[in-house]
Formats: sequence, C-alpha cells, structure tokens
Amino acid sequence: MNGFVSQKELEREQELAIQSQKTLLSKTGPGREFLGWLDLPQRSQSNDLQSIREAAESLQDLAPYLVVVGIGGSYLGAKAIIDALASPFMPYEDQKKKMKILYAGHHLDADYHAKLLAFLESRDFCVNVISKSGTTTEPAIAFRLLLSLLERKYGKDGMRKRVVATTDSSKGALRKLSTDYGFQTFVIPDDVGGRFSVLTPVGLLPIACSGKSIHGLIDGAVAISTTFQQEESNLAVQYAAARNAIYKKGKKIEVLVNYNPALQYLTEWWKQLFGESEGKEKKGIFPAGVNFTSDLHSMGQYLQDGERHLFETVLSIQKPILDLYMTQREDDIDGLNYLAGKKLSEVNHFAKSGTLVAHYDGGVPILEIGLESLDEKNLGALVYFFEYACGISGYMLGVNPFDQPGVEDYKNNMFALLGKRGFEAKKSEIESKLTKL
Repeated sequence: MNGFVSQKELEREQELAIQSQKTLLSKTGPGREFLGWLDLPQRSQSNDLQSIREAAESLQDLAPYLVVVGIGGSYLGAKAIIDALASPFMPYEDQKKKMKILYAGHHLDADYHAKLLAFLESRDFCVNVISKSGTTTEPAIAFRLLLSLLERKYGKDGMRKRVVATTDSSKGALRKLSTDYGFQTFVIPDDVGGRFSVLTPVGLLPIACSGKSIHGLIDGAVAISTTFQQEESNLAVQYAAARNAIYKKGKKIEVLVNYNPALQYLTEWWKQLFGESEGKEKKGIFPAGVNFTSDLHSMGQYLQDGERHLFETVLSIQKPILDLYMTQREDDIDGLNYLAGKKLSEVNHFAKSGTLVAHYDGGVPILEIGLESLDEKNLGALVYFFEYACGISGYMLGVNPFDQPGVEDYKNNMFALLGKRGFEAKKSEIESKLTKL
C-alpha cells in the first residue's frame, strides 16, 4: 500500500475497524439478530458433527452422486470448500465413502437442468435440498423436477431415504413437505444468514458427503475465532482497515486474485459474501475476481493498464500438496532448459512475484493473504476470517451487513411477469417498462 495510503490514514481506519469490531462482538449494531455465525464454531459440538457425518455415510452407501439444491449461500460455500479440496480428475463411480457433488437450483437455465435430469436417469443419486422457506423460485423448481425423477425411479419409499432437507426448524414449505414425506432434516439456525452459513449443516453435509473432514474445518474456524476475540488488532481488523483506507482513496473495486484454479469458487463465495453484505445505500466496494496465471493473458492487460479505480487482494498458497520438477531436454526447442531442476510451484511463485511488482508499478494497491496449505483446517480459518472481516467492514461503511433488501426487487418483477397470485397489479407496469428498455 506504500504510496497509496499514508500511515496516518491507515491508523485512522484501524481505529474505526476496532470500534466496529466492538459493535460486532457486543451485538449492538444493525442486523444483530443474524450474528449466530460469530460463535458458531464453538457451538458446533462433536455430537452435531457426528450426526452430520452419519447422515453423509448413509447417503454415500446409497449412491455415488449427491445433488445439492440451493442458490447463493445455500450452495456456494460448500462448492468453494469441495472444489478447493477435490482433485478435478478423480473418478467417483467406483469409490466408496466419496460422492460426486452436483448442483441444481442455482439458476433457471433449462438446458442445464434438462441435461442434469438426463444424466441422472441412468445413475443412482441422492438429493440435499437447502432452503429456509422452500419457496425460493430457483431451488423450488429444481427440487420439484428432481422429486418427480426420484419418485419414478425409486418409488415413494425409496425416495424418502434419498432426500435430506436442510431448512427452518419449524416453519416454511420445505419443513412441511419434509414432514409429509418423512425426509431426514437438518436445521438452518435462525440467527445465521445464507452467505454466513457454510459452517452450519448447509455446507457441512455436502462437504462430508464429498469425503472431506468437517471436523478439520471447524477446528480451523475455532482456532482463528479464538485468536480474534483475544487480539484487538487482529488480522481481520487489519484487512478491514486496509480495504476501507484504499476505498476512501477512490479505489472502488477489489479484485480477489488466486494462483490456484481450485480456489475459483472460493472467489465466487467471497464475491457473494462481500457484495451482498456491503452493497447498500449506494455504498460499498465492488468485489470481483480473477484466476491467475490464466487471466493474466486476458484481464491482466486491464489490471496493468486500465483505469486506476481498483485494488487487488492476492490469496497465496505457500505449500502445494503435490509438486513437479521441470526436466532437462537435449533439444531444448521450447527454450525451457533454464527451468530444469526447478519445482513447478517455484515457477508459479515467481510468476506471482513478477505480477505483484508489475501491477504495483502500474498503480495498483495490493494486499496479500497467505495460507500455509489448502487443507480443511486452513480453509475453515479462511472462511471465518472473511466472515469476521466482512462484518467489521460493513459496520465501517455504516450499513447493515446482514440484510439484503435489494435482492427482493427482481423477484417481485419476475413474479408479476409469471402471473403469480398477488402480483397482478404490477404486471402491466413491468411490461410497460420493458417496452421502453
């Protein structure tokens, strides 16, 4: 941040971040009724985790595929962790105790859902449907389609044991449907919003079904949350202060950068977390993401030479799980013998280092967050780190980080156009506006 933000400016934001942290921990700010995620890691008792693990094992015994039905926070957190930990080349059909996780209800594309149903027609599968209400349009449509296929393939009795619903504790359409059909259920806590729910059964059940350690995730979150509550000027406070200091210097876009393709959906989850939490009252840093080095050959041009209204936050993984050594070739036609004996992780590291210097020289402030390795414990810590920093940063902006009033606007317009009961009066108004667009 040298040359972009003065020490005095940073210290001022740090003080504001510490005050916002106090508001968060005392639960006296707006959205206080949705702060259950704060002590969620400590509340996740071993008995709760064991019941999730047992449910996952039951599903694993039934099928090699699990379809997770949900949108936004109901699927992004789980997919972020699963993709970060899974090999993209691992065969699933013949493996025990691991399920291939598929997704539905996260958009309304007909081609995708038709192809998903065709794929599942000749394969054994189970469903984890995730919704507090059960009436959110995208997942409700997908679940109805999947329910029909399940009933046709397995009958009502067979279908019953292949569906697990993660929903409200006592009310809502999905709760009623689950009771009527006898589906096993897990509860979405009332005091945890969707984008903060990855460490609840919303994320933990699919992650467990994929064969990853949910105990490791929780251990990582517990460790870092304990540190945050003991240290006033902790890493989350520093990150929130730094990004807001840069924002006040006119940098309106934060680009989360990774150098590991496994982190692509971690970026997508981060975008929802910060975008939905901070984008209110015509305020907020716009969250974007790129995957390097791939995007260096496309978006890298803009980041280097485009308008200077952005900053970067780089996610660095210090120790790869596997590595490769570059070899010597006698012909050296590709001119790569100068890399012989070097690890591929070293090449990636120096690509990152070269990019950091180039973008800094090009006028881009840069923050860097380091993870020792990509494993459950580090990812559990990273998830909690971002959630905690997001709460602080939202309060620094003066908004409620835990609601999402703007999301309802498109839904109401869509309901009117589709002819949903109760929205008739709005339909002609929307159609009139469409003709003018």
